[in-house]
Amino acid sequence: MRFMHIADVHLGAAPDHGYPWAKGRGRELWDSFRKCIEDANEKKVDLLLIAGDLFHRQPTVQELGEVNYLFSTLEKTVVVLIAGEHDCLLPSSPALGFQWNENVVCLFADQVERVRLPELKTEVYGMSYHQSEIPEPLLDGLAAEKSDCFRILLAHGGDATHIPLDKERLIEAGFDYIALGHIHRPQVYIRNLAVYAGALEPIDASDFNAHGYIIGDVQRKKVKLSFVETSCRQYRQAEIEVTELDTPFSLREKVAAAIRDGGAQHMYQITLIGPRHPQLTPDVQEYQKCGRVLSVTDRTVPAYHVEELRRTYEGQLVGKFIDSFGDGPEGVVEEKALRYGLEALLYPDRKK
Repeated sequence: MRFMHIADVHLGAAPDHGYPWAKGRGRELWDSFRKCIEDANEKKVDLLLIAGDLFHRQPTVQELGEVNYLFSTLEKTVVVLIAGEHDCLLPSSPALGFQWNENVVCLFADQVERVRLPELKTEVYGMSYHQSEIPEPLLDGLAAEKSDCFRILLAHGGDATHIPLDKERLIEAGFDYIALGHIHRPQVYIRNLAVYAGALEPIDASDFNAHGYIIGDVQRKKVKLSFVETSCRQYRQAEIEVTELDTPFSLREKVAAAIRDGGAQHMYQITLIGPRHPQLTPDVQEYQKCGRVLSVTDRTVPAYHVEELRRTYEGQLVGKFIDSFGDGPEGVVEEKALRYGLEALLYPDRKK
C-alpha cells in the first residue's frame, strides 16, 4: 500500500499581502494542490491523507466543488481528510452538507472515529475541529485496536491551544503511522512513527525552506517514508556582509547577487552585518528593487577608528569625548554609547 500525506494546503489564503508579487501567490496554492493530485495518479497512490487546514477559512460551495472535481480525477486513490482550526466545521460550514465523491472519506466528528479500508488492509483514525481552538489533549489515552491492518492516526495540532500532544502517549497508542498537520515546516515528530508533512507551499515568512508532501510505502506493516518537494517558492534568509569599502551601489549589488545566487523566485529576509563606513546609510527601499525582498534588517556597525580620531581631534570636543572613556569602553553598553556619541558629533545631520 502506498499513501501520500499532505497538510496545511490553506486554499483561499493570499500570502504576502501588500507586496508586488502577492497577486499570484493564492493561485499557486491551488496549482500546488492540483499537482499533488496529478502526482498521486502518476505514483499510483492508494491513499491520500489530508491532515487538516485544506482550506484557509470556511470554504465556499464553489471551492468545495473545485476540490471535489480534483478528487474525482484520482484513478485509484481513496481520500481521507479531517478539518483543522482554519477550516473548522462551524454549524454553518458548507462542507458538512456537501456531497463528496464516493472515493472521499471525511472524518468530521469532533471525537476520534475510525474508517476501515479493507481493500487496502488499512484503518484510519481521526477527528476534526468544530472550533478554532482546542486546548484539551484529546488524543491522550487513545489506543489503536489490535488488528492485522496498517493503522494510521490522522491528527491536527501539537501546541497549547490546538490539541496538545504527548510523545510518550502517542508511542504507546499502538499506531503504525501518525500523519500530522498544523506545523507548517516539514519535520519528524517521532522517529519512524509521527511526521508533520508541513504546508505544500510556504504561507508566511516563518515557513522557511522546502515544502511538499510525504510518500509512504507500506510492506508487512512497516513503512518507508520519503519527502517530495513541490513548492515553487521558498522563504529564505540571507546575510550580507558589509565592509568599510562598500558604497550604496556596491551594497545594492551584493543584495542583488545573493538573490540571483539563491534563486530569484524565492522570498528573502535580508540581514546586513559587519562594519560599514560611518557615512554609509543602508537604503532599504533600494534593496527591495532587487527581487522579492520581504524585509531588511540592518545589524551593521559604523567602523570608527577610535585612536585615529583621538589624535585627529585632540583637544576638541570629539577628542575629549573619546578621552572620557579612558583606555576604552568597557562592556556592550559603553561600546554603544561611544559609537552613538561619535555618530552624533561627527555626523549631526545624518538621518536616523
